[in-house]
Amino acid sequence: MPQARFLGHAGVQLVHEAHRLIVDPFLTGNPLAAADPGTIEADFVLLTHGHGDHVGDALAIARRTGATIIASYELAMLCAGEGAAVHPMHIGGAHVFPFGRVKLTIAHHGGGYGPDASRYTGPPVGFLVTLGGRTVYHAGDTGLFYDMKLIGQLNTIDLAFLPIGDNFTMGIDDAVKAVEFLRPRRVVPMHFDTFPVVAAEPGEFAARVQGAEVVILRPGEKLDF
Repeated sequence: MPQARFLGHAGVQLVHEAHRLIVDPFLTGNPLAAADPGTIEADFVLLTHGHGDHVGDALAIARRTGATIIASYELAMLCAGEGAAVHPMHIGGAHVFPFGRVKLTIAHHGGGYGPDASRYTGPPVGFLVTLGGRTVYHAGDTGLFYDMKLIGQLNTIDLAFLPIGDNFTMGIDDAVKAVEFLRPRRVVPMHFDTFPVVAAEPGEFAARVQGAEVVILRPGEKLDF
């Protein structure tokens, strides 16, 4: 059975059998980080967009472990230029990897790498990851969009990671509507409380969601799905 471990902010580790994946490993500089970037292992690193609180330690992890970075073409090319192995993809495209299948979805946000976010990294994305017969949707940083309804209709989502912190992404109101559109079996709130500007109450989100089980994971906690 696959397992998800919440690393804090939008960071998620997915493990199934011998396969180890990490999404958006922002660990260094993250006050809620639940892993040491110098020791964490990965075979693949998935990046939703180029902001520093999502790329985080991806390059250092990829160079140390030999992991392949999966990202949109533009962001993948930037990472390749920094010495990482990459597999570029783009929105709507899917590919089968040794661990399973990845498909990129749209996300409504921005994307830029570096201290002033000035290096172009292409559009932000979300990920549909299927491994061990289960499908995980990681929305990345996004506002609510109506095509989430299509994503829910076209995929059986066992576990969804959705931002609730507002200001830069969906807040609780829109995240509740996103659950209605996506129809996941379980949902984990993310991208909240890391900094004061994204403070949110996950219990309020859980109380308002209907039709899905909300699992509030604190950084470091794991969930079999």
